[in-house]
Amino acid sequence: MRIAQVAPLYESVPPHNYGGTERVVSYLTEELVRLGHEVTLFASGDSATSARLVAGSKRSLRTDKSSVDKMAPHLVMLEEVLRRVREFDLVHFHVDYLHFPFSRRLACPHLTTLHGRLDIPELLPVYQEYGDMPVVSISHSQRQPQPHAKWVGTVYHGLPEALHTFRAQPRGDYLAFIGRISPEKRVDRAIAIAKQVGMKLKIAAKIDRADRAYYKREIEPLFDDSQVEFLGEQGGAAKDDFLGNARALLFPIDWPEPFGLVMIEAMACGTPVIAWPNGSVPEVIDDGVTGIVVDNVDAAAKAVRRVGLLSRRTCREVFLKRFTDRRMAADYLRIYHKLAGRRAPSLIAVNHPPKRFVRVT
Repeated sequence: MRIAQVAPLYESVPPHNYGGTERVVSYLTEELVRLGHEVTLFASGDSATSARLVAGSKRSLRTDKSSVDKMAPHLVMLEEVLRRVREFDLVHFHVDYLHFPFSRRLACPHLTTLHGRLDIPELLPVYQEYGDMPVVSISHSQRQPQPHAKWVGTVYHGLPEALHTFRAQPRGDYLAFIGRISPEKRVDRAIAIAKQVGMKLKIAAKIDRADRAYYKREIEPLFDDSQVEFLGEQGGAAKDDFLGNARALLFPIDWPEPFGLVMIEAMACGTPVIAWPNGSVPEVIDDGVTGIVVDNVDAAAKAVRRVGLLSRRTCREVFLKRFTDRRMAADYLRIYHKLAGRRAPSLIAVNHPPKRFVRVT
């Protein structure tokens, strides 16, 4: 197939450090190319891909200090997509609803993967107005606030099998937290858990401009402890080492996480996850198998003491079965062929249904 992938311009594809959506777009694009499809990637000019790259900006907008209006380059990029639309059998958007007015008039099959939270009140009239736009969720739970949208599938994220190193025995004796320093990610819970069990906590995180005041007020004072080590953003080999040598990943979120890429990154390393049952967590984590699902700090502390009983090899095996880029691409190709009116080839099984939450006491 001739496929266009339209990525956000905030980060390169793939991003150098933090960045979930652009990372997933990269994995999907590269796997589609490997399978023999003709892929065009619309992304920032500093992206690295084996597909044909059409630059929507000279470089990622987050790293471009001269970029003031970050919406303007996206509009110009979408116009370029429309200009080239006859070159494609299908256009796959990853820029939320920004393109909906364009896509409604697009003479080409298309779909949109929604990567963000959908429980924001202002989004309700958007998805009511554009109920004809075919959209894909990245977890079943993500759909709940917008049941009237034109859902054409749920596709869990996937990673390349060789991206992370499996470690049957971690070298470190620490807990890991990775993500953004923001109220909904609850790094404060992670710190409280580490202090309660007397273990070191290593934090690999970025601090967005919007969260700097929160960081200064609520979080920075908690770092004044020898148990807590703040590493900043981690990528590549450093991230692999950080996740793979942890006793467990703490994922104490306080929001409806649409997916949570770091959970499957940890599983790929063999590292179990201790997480709160919000958003996609019960779908991604097999409670008592690849991690332990809890709902308070005391239960999380008990889970830390038990997590060594979980099999790290099983974590890796579940990742290989459910969360690879090969499986992700197969799921998307099934949807592509359906929308494009073609018969899909025989592909591997789709995702498992959500797991039942079992409380740790």
